Amino acid sequence: MSSTDAAAPEPARPVHVPVLLERVTELLGPACAADGAVLVDATLGLAGHSLAMLDAHPGLRLIGLDRDPDARAEAARRIEAAGHSDRVTLVPAVFDELPDVLERLGIDEVQGVLFDLGVSSLQLDRPDRGFSYSADAPLDMRMTPGTGRTAADVVNTYSPKELARVLRVYGEERFASRIAAAIDRERAREPFTSTGRLADLVREAIPAATRRTGGHPAKRTFQALRIEVNDELGVLERALPAAIEALAVGGRVVVITFHSLEDRIVKQALAADAVDRTPPEFPMPVPELGPVLRLLTRGGEAPSEAELAVNPRAASARVRAAERIRRAA
Repeated sequence: MSSTDAAAPEPARPVHVPVLLERVTELLGPACAADGAVLVDATLGLAGHSLAMLDAHPGLRLIGLDRDPDARAEAARRIEAAGHSDRVTLVPAVFDELPDVLERLGIDEVQGVLFDLGVSSLQLDRPDRGFSYSADAPLDMRMTPGTGRTAADVVNTYSPKELARVLRVYGEERFASRIAAAIDRERAREPFTSTGRLADLVREAIPAATRRTGGHPAKRTFQALRIEVNDELGVLERALPAAIEALAVGGRVVVITFHSLEDRIVKQALAADAVDRTPPEFPMPVPELGPVLRLLTRGGEAPSEAELAVNPRAASARVRAAERIRRAA
């Protein structure tokens, strides 16, 4: 057969190394061990954590949420290959839609909820999605392709003041005003359409001494734009209380974060439900005002050195978890 007649090779499957896999399965395991237990993977991605839980617990049912059709398709393929399709329901949804999803499925309470926040390996490793500054691609960054504003819309239409706010708040970028001013000058000449041009501009806008430390100079700008495009922090602030409310007594919520903004929201949400609200002047605790959650982790736990050696992308990951100990009054 000539080379022109040969079938084109299939594209390589994305490599996926689930972050903090052993610790996540350890934290969720006690709540998900019973037959009929329901685990919601609110950020399914490539289903790495979920597959490990399905393998470990033969009676577990999984509800997998993801707004990204590419991720859902790849997750479905992996779940089918592992022989777990009959115990899995995949739903096209953003994770703050959790209450509506459970209502449609007729599920009153669940035993576990997992959030693995941030951008997935699939999105990072496909340059056409525009999440990465390492390859030139359309300036997109939408987790739901074809829906809503793009990163190019943000870069080309936000005022310099608003753009600087996004970079400063969501990217924790010290040079937000300088970068926003440079973007404003350059977009007047020609609108931004590619990741490469934006990454180059950010590199030039940042002082030379700063460029030599802290990784790629555009890292914080790209993070900020991705958060803004996908309303990531707003979605998280709405989703966490809904997830806690959906937990049965004994159920557990586990959250993996990748930057301080996410981690702060998670820390505050879990801590708020883990305190006794009995007024200090009362002679003894009031059960109805007692904690709803019991914290399972001491702060945000980081990956081990052994895991980081295998998966450097896990460096900024932190995991927090809590168990529901009573129903709210």
